[in-house]
Amino acid sequence: MNDASWIDATGAAMWALVERYTGQVGYKRGTKASGLNDHPPVIDCSGWTALLLSEGMAAANRKAGRLLFSDADVAAVHTWSDRLIENLERRSGFIVTGDHITVAELPPFATIGLQQGGGTWAKNHPRPRGITHVVQVVHCPGDHAPYVSEAQRMAEPYGLRLLPLAEWIAGTQDNLKPGMAWAVAPFAG
Repeated sequence: MNDASWIDATGAAMWALVERYTGQVGYKRGTKASGLNDHPPVIDCSGWTALLLSEGMAAANRKAGRLLFSDADVAAVHTWSDRLIENLERRSGFIVTGDHITVAELPPFATIGLQQGGGTWAKNHPRPRGITHVVQVVHCPGDHAPYVSEAQRMAEPYGLRLLPLAEWIAGTQDNLKPGMAWAVAPFAG
């Protein structure tokens, strides 16, 4: 994917979803994109990240006028947070871990998986690396400022929220330790 002309289209597609749904959608564990049709609309972290990534991949394919991301690539992001990180790492061969997750070290549109516990449900469903939360880096069109978009229930406001990347990193320092956090490059490969 040496021709990067599709990057702006990818970013615009993801940002359009962020603008449409941020602050409008609640959080519900285990609920994927179909939850956006519920009243009130709900989604979980991996459902939201999968939607952002699959829309970004589709936009990249349209802009490039060829298949950059196959149906298998898109299907690989429609899974739980731990598998999503694992699948993207396998495809791209790229990963940043722990305290190396910084504004300077992250690739554009990084997907970040975190070990955040999760309570009883997480103990009943063991996960590789213990990842129980995933977030997506998006960029504001125009100035390309990086933000984190996430569906979460750990901090207010609950549901879909958007934070500047530097602010999110500062607020997540306790989880950005070796063996607790992993970032991958979903559009590399």
